[in-house]
Amino acid sequence: MSSPTTTPPELTGKVVLVTGAARGQGRAHCEAFAAVGCDVIAVDLCRDIETVPYPMAGPEDLQATAEAVRALGRRCVTAEVDVRDLQGMRDAVDAGVAELGGLDFVVANAGVSPEPAASWERSEEEWDATLDINLKGTWVTTTAAIPHILATGRGGCVVIISSMVGLRGAPFTSSYTTSKWAVRGLAKSLAGELGFSGVRCNSLHPGNVRTPMIENPSMIAMMTGGEGTTLEDAAETFSGMNQLPEPWVEASAISSMAVYLCSAAGAGITGASIPIDLGGSEKFGL
Repeated sequence: MSSPTTTPPELTGKVVLVTGAARGQGRAHCEAFAAVGCDVIAVDLCRDIETVPYPMAGPEDLQATAEAVRALGRRCVTAEVDVRDLQGMRDAVDAGVAELGGLDFVVANAGVSPEPAASWERSEEEWDATLDINLKGTWVTTTAAIPHILATGRGGCVVIISSMVGLRGAPFTSSYTTSKWAVRGLAKSLAGELGFSGVRCNSLHPGNVRTPMIENPSMIAMMTGGEGTTLEDAAETFSGMNQLPEPWVEASAISSMAVYLCSAAGAGITGASIPIDLGGSEKFGL
């Protein structure tokens, strides 16, 4: 009997919008979609945010993403825009669609993680910024993108990046956790609203992914009790959170699932909340 084979996704000529595209998961999403034939609209704020304890990406990072996409033979339109700005996002998406000829998929990836703290010790400024970026920014992104996807008349897919904590919660992350539960609900609502059109919507729930969101002094200090200086110093603690014996996943693992959902292989999946977390959410219970 012959061995089963897997056919790589084929999305040549499709267009994807990715937010938070300048580095980390966002860049990985752009590269993964370009590798299977998509042109890319890559959006990022490209400046620091006062309530976020680690440096944000800069314009040079967004340019590096564009160069990576073009090196794979695909077109890339970039925009430096805040996902909280509805008109700015509409302008950016409109411009990208005008240049690339349509829109098929959106990966709403932009998000931030603030300093760990008890909920009652958080500032109103930090709470508002985290919810505005992670939740409102996801709504703004989908609001700017979905009309273009519907206009093609050929279906499509919306992928919302939530988090493992959007399945089970976590202490000392109340603003982040709240935002990630909320975008899970948004994904389920959109799945119901878009079903008539053949457009699917799902949320992905990564565990710890090796990006600047965990590889920064604030997170390393929390995970090592102030004893560590590198992410490797926190590896044992991170591993203890998971069923599988690894401390974190690479961004490419999240991107692979996003591509799968947008391809023909994911045609029957909508309204799903999919963990990619090395079993962390199962270990601690949903």
